This record gives sequence, structure tokens and C-alpha cells, in this order.
Amino acid sequence: MAKLYHRKWLWIRLPMALAAAATATGLWLFVYPMPPAQLSITTAAADGAYYLHAKRYAEKLAEHGITLEIQTSAGSQQNLERLRQAVNPSDLALMQGGFGYLGSSLERRDRSRVETLVNVDVEPVWVFMRGREIDSLNQLQGLRVAIGPEGSGTRRVALKLLEQARMEAGDLTLSPLTSSPAVQALRQGAVDVVFIVAAPESFVVQNMLSLPGIHMANIRKSAAITERNPYLESRLLAQGTLDARLPPRDITLLTTSASLVAREGLHPALKRLAIAVAMDVHAGGGLFHRAGDFPSLRRIDFPTAREARETLTHGLPWLERVLPFWWAQVVERILLIVLPVLLLALWLMRLVPAYLRWVLESRVNRWYGELKFIENDLGQESLSGLDLTRFLIRLNGIDKAMMAFATPRDLMARCYTLHQHIEFVRQRLYRMRGR
Repeated sequence: MAKLYHRKWLWIRLPMALAAAATATGLWLFVYPMPPAQLSITTAAADGAYYLHAKRYAEKLAEHGITLEIQTSAGSQQNLERLRQAVNPSDLALMQGGFGYLGSSLERRDRSRVETLVNVDVEPVWVFMRGREIDSLNQLQGLRVAIGPEGSGTRRVALKLLEQARMEAGDLTLSPLTSSPAVQALRQGAVDVVFIVAAPESFVVQNMLSLPGIHMANIRKSAAITERNPYLESRLLAQGTLDARLPPRDITLLTTSASLVAREGLHPALKRLAIAVAMDVHAGGGLFHRAGDFPSLRRIDFPTAREARETLTHGLPWLERVLPFWWAQVVERILLIVLPVLLLALWLMRLVPAYLRWVLESRVNRWYGELKFIENDLGQESLSGLDLTRFLIRLNGIDKAMMAFATPRDLMARCYTLHQHIEFVRQRLYRMRGR
């Protein structure tokens, strides 16, 4: 132990420094890792509003050093599948309402794998038709109706509404066309009706509105439809809202919400940053909402991410507000990992040598105590030669133990004094034996 204390820098403090470095590195890499520098978001078709939103997200995230890969898809169903897939899942997705809690046909056991970050927009269910106007879905009987491809949110809503209107597969001809191909088909007369769920500013909706002879359906009994479908709301599109001639009269539209969602395992810092970016991108007003209404967490479809309400209410944490994103992550880990481990290591570097010194001093004090007992015994009046021999053996034992003791530098003075006292008592014993 004395040798260990004597080489405390080599055998105590250096191993502790290495252990502290290894612990901090392990915590940094595996327990509280840095967020990745690349994200992926799955949207819908490249001419839809989701893709436009994602491009704006990419621009904002690039300012923070994050690369956002934009993936097009058939729609919200495919987006949900990409978030839940086991291999290379997407990180973020823009989702149409009705695919989570508010949709009645989904299994609850899978919802925990997807989290709502924020609702970002209102999306009308547009029903465009050529020629005559309709006010009931039953009037679609015998027509050719484009409801979008498999995996799209438009197809899901359209099939649900047709089912509730008691329209069977043989009553109409369904087409998987959507987006620009649907616009072209309606223009050329290849289809009679097109369902589209999209924001008013989307390229497809704008194209539809510009086609001559195209009308928007004004669906009656919308209140009953929203009662059966909690993810839908009815909203008034007032006359002349879109431009001076559109719509020609007040129209009631069914609307749903668009949400920014994330896979459950996405890094918390990236969730906060995505929410902050959405707050920046979607802060303005729209056709069906005022400035400041979005982002929100009203009528959510999936469990709310833990970071969502905190970020919406208080904004980003203080470090992420005052420092660039990556510097904030580094400083946070220095404060939460490096600094505590460093302080603990420094405390142990002082504590362990101090404990060893206390043990060594205790040993020296024990020898002093034994020497004191011998001196006290020598003061007795009747001591035989055998008693003196026994005292001398005890003294020699102390002396031998001290000779084997690797004296630390800061105890040398005490050990030297103890040697002198031992020699003094030994000489006294010799004198007493010679009498």
C-alpha cells in the first residue's frame, strides 16, 4: 500500500483519468449520443403541398447544419408504413388526418411507434367535376371517379365517404389517377369526377381551379358526415374567396388536418428542431385559418411527442436559442456528461490518496502506540530479565516492520523520529539488563 501511495500518479490518478475519459466517451456515444446530421421526410407527390412544405423545411434545417432528404410517396398510408418499417425507416412524415386515433379502423397496438409533433395545416376534401354540379355523393352513380392510388390519403377518405353514402363498387368506375394526371384526365374527359385532399395552395388544386367548366361539389349533410368521421370538419368557403368568380356561391367543404409526425425513436433534439422549423414555416394564415393558429396540437391523430408541448409553449431550450444547434448539443453534453465525470474523477483522485495516507499514518501511529506501551511498562518497579527480553523482541519487531515499510516522502520525518525513539528505548533496555 505504501508503494501504491508512493506512485499514486502512476497507479491511482492515471488509471482514474483513463477510466473517466472512457466513461465520458461511452456516455457521449451510447447513452446520450449527438443527433445525426441527416434526416429524411416522406411526403406525397412532387406537385403537392406536402412537397412544398418539405422543401421549406429543408431550407430551414440547412441553416442549422441538418440535411433533409425529401422522399415522394403515394400518400399518407405509404408515409405511415415508411415510419414503421424496421429497416431504414423515415424520420419524419407529413400525414393527412384520419390515420391514427381519429380513424376508426387502425389497430391501437401500432400507434406508439409514431408520434405527433404538430398539426401544420387545414386540407379540404375537394370534389371537382366536369359539366353538371352535384350536392350529394349519391349523384356520382355511373360516373368515372378518380380517387387516387393505393396508399394515398385521398383514396382512403374517398372510399370511406362513398361507403357511407352506400355506393358500391359496381355503381361507379374508380380510377387511381391523382395530381397532374388527374387534372389532365378531367380536362380531356377521361374521368368525370376527381377527389383531391390537398391544401388550396397546392399545384394540383390551383390547376383544377383554372380549368374551364369545372365545378366544386357542395356536399349536403356535411354535419352528419363529420359526426361519423371525427377527423373531418365542415368549413364554409365563402363566395369569391378564391378569386373574384370562385366560388360563385358559398360552398361547404369537408376538411381534415395535416400533421408533421415522427418515428418514436427520433433523437429528441431533432424533434425539437423540427417543431421549431414548423413553427417558423406555418406561422402565417391560410384560407381556413388565421395567422398563429398553426402549428397546434388540436385534434391530434397520434400520441403527442414529449417535446411537442414544451417546444410549442416555451420554444427551444435556452442553449439551443443562444447557440448554433451543433454547438448547443456539444455544450449540453459537456455540462451533463463531461463536467460531472470530471468532477467525480478529481474528487476520487484526491479522496483515494488521502485515504491511503490515512491508512499509512494509522500504521505509524500504531507503532508509536506500541512504543508508548513499552515505555509505560518499563516504569514498573519489579521487572525480570524475561520481561526485558520480551520488550526487546517487541522493539525489534517494530523496527523490522519499519524497515520493510516503503516510507512515503511526506511521512519520512515522522518515521525518522520514530526510529530515534525506538533506539532510545532500546538503549534504555540494554542499560536495565546490564544492572
